[in-house]
Amino acid sequence: MEFKLTSVVFDAKDISRAITRISHEILERNKGANNLALIGIRTRGVTLAQRIRVKINEVENTEIDFGILDITLYRDDIASGKHPPPVEKTSIPFPLEGKQVVLVDDVLFTGRTIRAAIDALIDFGRPSTVQLGVLIDRGHRELPIRPDYVGKNIPTSKNNRVRVRMSEDDGIDEVHIIDPSTEKDS
Repeated sequence: MEFKLTSVVFDAKDISRAITRISHEILERNKGANNLALIGIRTRGVTLAQRIRVKINEVENTEIDFGILDITLYRDDIASGKHPPPVEKTSIPFPLEGKQVVLVDDVLFTGRTIRAAIDALIDFGRPSTVQLGVLIDRGHRELPIRPDYVGKNIPTSKNNRVRVRMSEDDGIDEVHIIDPSTEKDS
């Protein structure tokens, strides 16, 4: 399917600034990096969490725990899909007990992905706190979920799509709003 990107709302410099700001906000709220862990939600959330981790490590001159979470089996819409999505590896190589965990994802929309992530996370242990960091908050919540750290709030139509592209995954850093009315079948 081919579609028209209606607008670039974040470029590489914007993303870099947002990551720096989010990293500092995480450190301020948690009074440093002690007992802090970042867990990225596949796929772009992992890339974003890795960048935040690098920034926090630079500021605090320490290594913080890092994990990767696949929520595929926890999604509430898995039965409605035509093709079941592949299940990828979750890696949380540290105990969660007593940790201040920051879940990281690229876009927050309805809140269903985060609900699934919390369910998956709790199967691995009981952290002291669970916080949420996102690059883009586009609104339209269906569940009572609110991010603690936000790169940018972007009001969108419910029909719009937000596409985050990260250089590690896509070769470029940018965020687009996509208007589905401009999509064309190819």
